[in-house]
Amino acid sequence: MNGTSEGPAPATDLGPSAITERDEGLAPGTGRTGPQAYRSVFTTAPLAMAVVDAEGLVVSANDSLGALLGTDPAALAGGVAADLVDLASDAGTWHAYREVLRGHRPRLRCTRRLKRADGHSLWAQVTVEPLAGSGEPGDGAGEGLLLSVADVSARRELQARLRHLQMHDPVTRLPNRALFFERLTAALEAEPHEHGGTGRIGVCYLDLDGFKAVNDTHGHRVGDRLLAAVAERLTRCAEEAAHARSGAPLVARLGGDEFALLVEDSTGTDQLADLAGAVLAALQPPFELSDRRLSVTASVGVVERHTAGTTPTALMQAADTTLYWAKADGRARWTLFDPERNASRMTRQALAATLRPAIERGEFALEYQPLVGMEDGRVRGVEALIRWNHPQFGVLAPNRFIALAEEDGSIVPLGRWILRTACHQARRWQLAHPDEPPIFVSVNVAVRQVWDSDLVADVAHTLEETGLAPRLLQLELTESAVMGSAGRPLQVLQALSDMGVRIAIDDFGTGYSNLAYLSRLPVSVLKLDGAFVRGFQYEAAVSEAAGTGAGAGVANPADEVIVEAMVQLAHRLGLTVTAECVETSDQATRLRRIGCDTGQGWLYSRPVAPDRISALLGSTGPGPAGVQAGVGNP
Repeated sequence: MNGTSEGPAPATDLGPSAITERDEGLAPGTGRTGPQAYRSVFTTAPLAMAVVDAEGLVVSANDSLGALLGTDPAALAGGVAADLVDLASDAGTWHAYREVLRGHRPRLRCTRRLKRADGHSLWAQVTVEPLAGSGEPGDGAGEGLLLSVADVSARRELQARLRHLQMHDPVTRLPNRALFFERLTAALEAEPHEHGGTGRIGVCYLDLDGFKAVNDTHGHRVGDRLLAAVAERLTRCAEEAAHARSGAPLVARLGGDEFALLVEDSTGTDQLADLAGAVLAALQPPFELSDRRLSVTASVGVVERHTAGTTPTALMQAADTTLYWAKADGRARWTLFDPERNASRMTRQALAATLRPAIERGEFALEYQPLVGMEDGRVRGVEALIRWNHPQFGVLAPNRFIALAEEDGSIVPLGRWILRTACHQARRWQLAHPDEPPIFVSVNVAVRQVWDSDLVADVAHTLEETGLAPRLLQLELTESAVMGSAGRPLQVLQALSDMGVRIAIDDFGTGYSNLAYLSRLPVSVLKLDGAFVRGFQYEAAVSEAAGTGAGAGVANPADEVIVEAMVQLAHRLGLTVTAECVETSDQATRLRRIGCDTGQGWLYSRPVAPDRISALLGSTGPGPAGVQAGVGNP
């Protein structure tokens, strides 16, 4: 019989003195002695009681105790009291009982599951306290102990019912979030050697794909029935996957359309992967709900690891992250937790959290890469590329943080800082080299800057503040951002163009390439994507192969044909063309022959500090041809 100690508690209503002390006043004028009267009270009392001697043996038991245990009270005399009410089943309760028996403890109260003579069980509250003395520790047990037993089965049953309601979901009747985390916490705190476990744990965290559409289309009643049907399939799946050592996984509904399967003492990722696959297969057949036939898929995040060093919060955060990956990877699939991918996510979150403060702390700087005239090799302009001097991660290129800035809106203040810094620098170069033709500066602009800020006003204010002529500012937008522009974006581009600012399409040839629409945009420059320029490398390879007897080219010669056609089209539309990623003199020669206007790439210069650009101004031959400032790729 099992029991749980509840520690010291107040004495029962019938105190020990009611049996052992003389009290002539109880029956005044009767002439009867006190003990006889109290003996009668003890025998007929509705509370089940027994008197226990100093050795722990039952001296006598009343009728109520006999009835409670389903036996003759006289047969209980001489028995071991601790065995009668299961006080020796756990060390803590047994020690407390021995302390009361020796008089070193005032009383003991605990709850025990007792077995009647007819085999039925009941929950009982057991109280043990001294019969004589003050009841204080050290007084001695004197004449023994009073053992009282109260049937609390009904109360325990009510508590169990209330707990079940509290810990289970009313829609699916599965364990709810509270019970899931209770079990998870207990599993993580358990010592593996205590039950021969593996010391590992796994979770399949799943979310139904498109469940909101079911609620919106068919109503919440149908949605609840679908959730209940999903719960039945998950439960069957868990039972079929029951492991011999740990039993069936716990299936719980965590809220909404989210479910989890907890696998205690898991054997490795293969076991969890098999379970996740079985779950997806179980949900594949359509659900027949009265007159409706519904299909639903799920995304599952799978985590399996050692219990040591793991907390419930960390485990479920990993499961939630992995579930997000499964959704992002296309849904209707399971994804296993990847520590490296998670580390990248954590780094991304850390960058996002510190991006806005970094602008205020001045952690950003601009480097400039020249744009060179293909005919004369002179610097025509510069592209200013932003760098983040992060105190923890070092110097970061824009591809590490620009997407984050666009997501949280910090691209607006960051872009404004880039614009102002680049224009100030361009004006300084102009003043420092009055005898040279002024170079333009090109700033990449994100679409969100067009929507979330007054870009026209920002540009006008910056030009007025710096004294830079509008023709010396070029703004770059990617092809996918410009093509199909309508409404506000197109109005902004037109206003900037009317102001005299040059508009360039970056990475042209990789996006929509809507050439018909191109003629209607206020664009003055096309920047050819570097993928086309890299295709020119085939000529050098063919030449080398001819000299060595080999015959393999390294790229597609059709790229040159495409580039030539785009350059001719751009010129017919009145646009100039810049080739990106020019890395060899052969590429530069062919681009010049095709008619490309300017080039940009490592052949001329890598992105450099502002003072390095000053040294390049006025130079001829292969060298920087322009500098662009912005948030684009380096």
